[in-house]
Amino acid sequence: MTSHDVLAALTTEDSDPRYAAIDTQSVDELARLMNEADATVPAAVNAALPQIVPAIEALVDRMSKGGRLIYVGAGTPGRIGVLDASECPPTFNTPPELVFGIIAGGPIAVSNPVEGAEDDSGAGAAAIDEAGVGELDTVIGIASSGRTPYVVAAVERARQRGALTVGLSCNPDTELSAAAEHGIEVNVGPEFVSGSTRLKAGTAQKLVLNMFSTIAMVRLGKTYGNLMVDVRATNHKLRERAIRMVAQIAQVNRDVAERALVAVDFDVKSASVMLVKGIGRTEAAHALDEAGHRLRVALEAS
Repeated sequence: MTSHDVLAALTTEDSDPRYAAIDTQSVDELARLMNEADATVPAAVNAALPQIVPAIEALVDRMSKGGRLIYVGAGTPGRIGVLDASECPPTFNTPPELVFGIIAGGPIAVSNPVEGAEDDSGAGAAAIDEAGVGELDTVIGIASSGRTPYVVAAVERARQRGALTVGLSCNPDTELSAAAEHGIEVNVGPEFVSGSTRLKAGTAQKLVLNMFSTIAMVRLGKTYGNLMVDVRATNHKLRERAIRMVAQIAQVNRDVAERALVAVDFDVKSASVMLVKGIGRTEAAHALDEAGHRLRVALEAS
């Protein structure tokens, strides 16, 4: 099968006849059609859960031992990976090197397309070597088509280096799935604008990456229930959120919660342990260390 034939066979390259006349339709009609198309994406992700769940379980196992989560993509998938990774430090107080994205063409490609970068398989493999990927790391390759040379080569190289590898695509039976230990294929079908995979395919990728990063952080003790207790309170909104969380966890009023937070530089976990246990800052820090920085374990310890 020629390269042309392979591309033509991709469901993400199909043209959906329902959208054949969109250039003649009103804004209202277009908005409704796009919304209807977008509404199908969660069902496609749901169908892929049997592939997603074991991959996340394997990720958590490696991260619990000190491994990193690394996204690799080109174009839109690369930007989605960089976006998801960039949200982890402020949300979960992780170091920037714990979860990060690699995009074909380098950082400039986040805002400016770098033509031909996605076809450079050598650069994909080299990026994995440059990142020093090892056995505890997890590399998630993202490619709507499932055949992007840069991404496939990066995943193949990561697997050679012993990393856990995941291939996330939006077509069936892809080269990327074959290259990875865990293949995830979210078949979203043809796009509203034919071939524009920043639409349904991009939405599906964002939903799946949300699952990987968020579930991993929950399992690693970065939340207390559904509270974002490792948040970096770097602005007024986040400081107010921290105060509300401590007040809720410790069952105290706002003023008490705020005073405790000020005493520990707005560390929600430390303030909560201090108030619930009736101990000082040093003792709270020790209790959290003993609990592996899992707030629930620290609060429930005798």
